[in-house]
Amino acid sequence: MEGLNINQFEKFVTTKTGWTESFRRAIAELEKQGGGTLCVPPGTYATCSIRLKSHICLHLEQGAQLRFLDDREAYEIVDTEFEGIPGKMYMPCIYAFEEEDVAVTGTGTIDGQGARWWKDRQELPFARPYLICFERCSHVLLEGVRLKNSPSWTVHPLYCDDVRICGVTIQNPADSPNTDGIDPDGSRNIRISDCLIDVGDDCIAIKAGTEDTTNPLPCENISITNCTMVHGHGGIVIGSEMSGGVRNVTVSNCVFQDTDRGIRLKTRRRRGGVVERLLFQNIIMDRVMCPFIFNMYYNCGKNGDEPYVWAKCPYPADETTPRIRDIRIQNVLVHDAQAAAGFFFGLPEASIERVTISNATISMDPAGKAGTPAMMKDAKTMEGAGFYLRNVNGLRLNQVFVKVGKGAVVDADETVSMEWKE
Repeated sequence: MEGLNINQFEKFVTTKTGWTESFRRAIAELEKQGGGTLCVPPGTYATCSIRLKSHICLHLEQGAQLRFLDDREAYEIVDTEFEGIPGKMYMPCIYAFEEEDVAVTGTGTIDGQGARWWKDRQELPFARPYLICFERCSHVLLEGVRLKNSPSWTVHPLYCDDVRICGVTIQNPADSPNTDGIDPDGSRNIRISDCLIDVGDDCIAIKAGTEDTTNPLPCENISITNCTMVHGHGGIVIGSEMSGGVRNVTVSNCVFQDTDRGIRLKTRRRRGGVVERLLFQNIIMDRVMCPFIFNMYYNCGKNGDEPYVWAKCPYPADETTPRIRDIRIQNVLVHDAQAAAGFFFGLPEASIERVTISNATISMDPAGKAGTPAMMKDAKTMEGAGFYLRNVNGLRLNQVFVKVGKGAVVDADETVSMEWKE
C-alpha cells in the first residue's frame, strides 16, 4: 500500500480550522487506495479532530507536532460513553470507530491543548474530547509518540480487541482534571509496555462500564509491563466502572513515584461485576500515599451520596453486588509511603476474598503527610499507619515486612480472616 505526505494537502489549510480538511482529504485518499501510511513531517500542524480509517497508519516523524485547536465550535459531536454513561462528546482529537488495523506511530508529539477545556468544563454542553479514542476497533497499535495536555482521558480503547500500546510518553499537568493516562474499557487482549505516564488522574485505569451502561462488556486479558507512573491519583487502577467484570490482568516490572495510590481497586454497590484473577509482581513504589487500596465504598460520581453507597450495614446480595477475589501481589518494595500501608474495605455482604501479598517490604515515611487512603464517606484520615482491614476473607501475608510510623501494623476487626507468615 502506498503512503502519503500531509504536506501534499497543504492547499486545504484554513485560518479557522488549520489542517483539519487536509487530514480529512488525505485519509479519504488512502482509504480509496485500501490503506497506507499518512506521514507527518517535522513542523507544527494546528487541527481539529482527525478520524482514522481501517488499514491506515498516522505516522509522526521526529519534530512533528499536532496541536489540537481549542475552539469547541469547530468540533463535531459524536455519541459515545464517558465513565460508563452513554452521551454526546466533542469528537476525540484522534478517533476511530468500528475500524480495523489502525495505528498511530512515530516520535512526534500530539498536544491536546487542554487548558481551555479544563477551565470551561462546567460550562460545556457536551463532554470534553479524549485525546485518542479507538472505539469498537480491532488490531490497534499506538507506538512511540509523546502525548500531552489531553482535554480529558488521554488514551481510551473502548470495546476494542487486540490493542498494543508501547513506548508512549504521556504528560498532563498534575492538577489537570480527569486526564487519565490509558483507560482500557470493555476491551480484551490489551498489551501496554514501556510507557512513561505522568498525569492529573489515574495513570492506567481498567474499566468495564457501570449500572448505567447499556451493555457492559468485560475487560480481560491485559498485560502491563515495564511502565513508570508519576503523580496521578493511582498507578494501576481497576474501576470504579466494573459492571462487565475485569479478569486476567498481569502487571509486572513497574515503578510508581509520587502517585496518590499504588495498586487501587474501587467499586460500590449496584455496580455488579467481578474483579478476579489479577497478578501484580516486581513493583517499586516511592512516596505513594497508600500502596494498596481495595475500596468497595467508592463514592465519587453520580449517586455517590446515596445511602446504598456508604451504608456499612449488610444489604441483600444479588447480581448487582460487586465482587473482588483471587488477587496475588508479590515482590514489592515500597519506600516512604505516607498515609497507610494498605486499606482493604469490603462489603459486609461481599467480602474481599483470597488476596495474597508475598515478599513485600513497606516502609512508612516517619514525617509523612496525613491523608485519606480511599475516597469513601467517613473514611479515616491516616498518617504512617499499617494495614486497615474490614470485611476481608482469606487475606494471606507471606514475608511482608511493614515499618509503621504510627499505630499498629494491622488494624482488623472480627470481619477479617487472615494469615501472616513472616
